[in-house]
Amino acid sequence: MSLSLGVIGLGRMAQVILQSLFLKEKFSSDEVLGVVGKTKSVEQVLAQFSNDISVVAANDSEAEKVWQLPVKILAVKPQQINQIKEKAYIASDLSKDRPLLISIVAGVNLTRLQALFPSHACVRAVPNTPVLVGSGLTGLSWGDRVSLEQRELVEAIFKPNSEVFELPEEHLDAFLALTSSGPAYVALISEALADGAVAAGLPRDLAQSLTHSTLEGTALLLKQKGLHPGQLKDMVASPAGTTITALRHLEKQGLRSALIEAVVIAAQKSREMA
Repeated sequence: MSLSLGVIGLGRMAQVILQSLFLKEKFSSDEVLGVVGKTKSVEQVLAQFSNDISVVAANDSEAEKVWQLPVKILAVKPQQINQIKEKAYIASDLSKDRPLLISIVAGVNLTRLQALFPSHACVRAVPNTPVLVGSGLTGLSWGDRVSLEQRELVEAIFKPNSEVFELPEEHLDAFLALTSSGPAYVALISEALADGAVAAGLPRDLAQSLTHSTLEGTALLLKQKGLHPGQLKDMVASPAGTTITALRHLEKQGLRSALIEAVVIAAQKSREMA
């Protein structure tokens, strides 16, 4: 079987995407060529896959073959993107679609992608880390030359692990600030809640387990019942009780404002990175 998918950069997110594609039989392992930055990374990446895939270092002559493939996933770090040099793709049939480049590089907009990879149809994708457990969120923005067939392929790549949202690109920075950075905010809150429970007398393991279950159950309740967060808060907070006393303290400490500003600042940073 001939190669048909190239993956440039094979960090954790790209590995998860690839593994899900193999599991869903969207691509087979012998159709994929992966390119990593350093020779020592080749074996590290191969160790993550139970099936055989082709992975080469960027300085290997075989790496240039990636530019002749019809679909590529670009998954390098933002500061590395200027090191990626497109080898112009010459289609044998001018009626065919341009080769597809799917970028999951944070903060790099479609205008810059199209300038760096002018022979490609570019898509900007923003997946978040819960794709690792099949509960992710992915935002997609389309470049001008992406065909309907290519759009369907992109959605098929991300849907096995995430809920997919097609968005105007101007919304992607806010999407990233909430969904991609959001797990870090929630992790910080989770850690703090568990620390509070330990300070109040619970063993560490139990405190962490109860915190995770509380966050999970609360999220399910909000989503499945379609509740506004304020409704749930009012359901829990009885007059002169423990919850309203604790909420009053959180308001005094500025928790709500801090979280609002965190999302806004992250969105601003994403725009600056572009």
